[in-house]
Amino acid sequence: MAITGWFVLLVAAGAVPIIAIGEPWVLPTWLVVCVAIGAVDAALAPSPRDLTVSRTVPPRARLGETVQATVTIANPQRRTAHLAVRDAWRPSAGAHPTRQRLTVPGGERRTLTTDLTPFRRGAIPGAEVTIRSFGPLRLVARQVSFSAPGTLTVLPRFASRRHLPSRLARLRELDGSASVQLRGQGTEFDSLREYVRGDDVRSIDWRASARRTGTAERAARHGGGTIVQPELVVRTWRPERDRRVVVLVDSGRSAAARIGDETRLDTAFETALLVGALASAAGDRVDLAIHDRRLRGRVRGAKGAELLAKMVDVMATVEPELIEPDWSAVPQLIRSTTSQRALVVLCTTAESPEAARALLAVLPELTREHLVLVASVDDPAILAATRRRSTSAELAVAAAAERALVERGRLAAAIRTLGADVVSAAPADLPPAVADRYLAYKAAGRL
Repeated sequence: MAITGWFVLLVAAGAVPIIAIGEPWVLPTWLVVCVAIGAVDAALAPSPRDLTVSRTVPPRARLGETVQATVTIANPQRRTAHLAVRDAWRPSAGAHPTRQRLTVPGGERRTLTTDLTPFRRGAIPGAEVTIRSFGPLRLVARQVSFSAPGTLTVLPRFASRRHLPSRLARLRELDGSASVQLRGQGTEFDSLREYVRGDDVRSIDWRASARRTGTAERAARHGGGTIVQPELVVRTWRPERDRRVVVLVDSGRSAAARIGDETRLDTAFETALLVGALASAAGDRVDLAIHDRRLRGRVRGAKGAELLAKMVDVMATVEPELIEPDWSAVPQLIRSTTSQRALVVLCTTAESPEAARALLAVLPELTREHLVLVASVDDPAILAATRRRSTSAELAVAAAAERALVERGRLAAAIRTLGADVVSAAPADLPPAVADRYLAYKAAGRL
């Protein structure tokens, strides 16, 4: 049972006769009259328990995307039901509106719609649907809550997809008209062309040059020509396809830190999605692992659109764990993923040598077998703090920020000393920076 504002106004209206008459019995009498009127109004309201409620929710939505959930209410009674409906969701679902008015004639059903704009990843179950049925005077309502199952799975935003077209254009240029003239591991033969001044002599194909020169000499003798100059041809190479790319995302304690409006884990997911889409378009095989002290999620053997679909499904429900990651298990995890040489992208936090001691301990084992890239999220607020030195408090903060930058530089130097590479950038800049480094590896024949 719930009272409405009209019932409050009805009680307040009794102030006029109470003041006019001035007798003490008027107040309790008026209250009894109001309660009696409210009871009659509630008795005339259709019972909400006889209503049938069902909820329909889209199975998936991207972070920040607006989708619609519907609640259908059927009224099997003869009387028309005047209802107030609250479709309850967690705050992270971004539901609007949460309360709506609805009139359902007897023997019919009506549907109302709630817009959901989630601002957190994960599985968001719908809460109860609460219905108030009003009497003809709208003074009192009968209230019942229904359990209406429905779960919205919120996928990563993948805002970094806007960088994909430009990187794909560079990849086509790299893999097509601008084939790299490199020889050795990490490249595959593309075509032959004539030697020009400045070409690496190591790329000359002597057998093909001899065949072409012999063919030209035979044609000259047949036509009564003179001696033919040797024709040299060189091999052109292009980045190898079907290489292995393993993206390992650290979901430990440091991944829970928020930078701007997202966690470090969300930025790592954006990086993994962009690199996965780019590497898959390049013909490479991409594997994903999300790990802290245990394997939280994994994608293996998928390609193309299936790869991205599986990646976002695995990422959707993973939240950071407030524990230190077990880096000693990472080499075995990589070996269980591939036995070939691969590009291993470690999406983690590289802030200080002391905090990353476990990571530094396993890097030599990884770099002996793989090309390792450490992708770390930087906090732009640290760099901004170094520029504010107007007051003593700001000066102290700036000194701490400068120390943090020095520690970050020491760790990057230590990572490079151990044979790995490192890319650190702000959340919006990290995914394209890692994608550019991947393309640089392709162009240099390292992958």
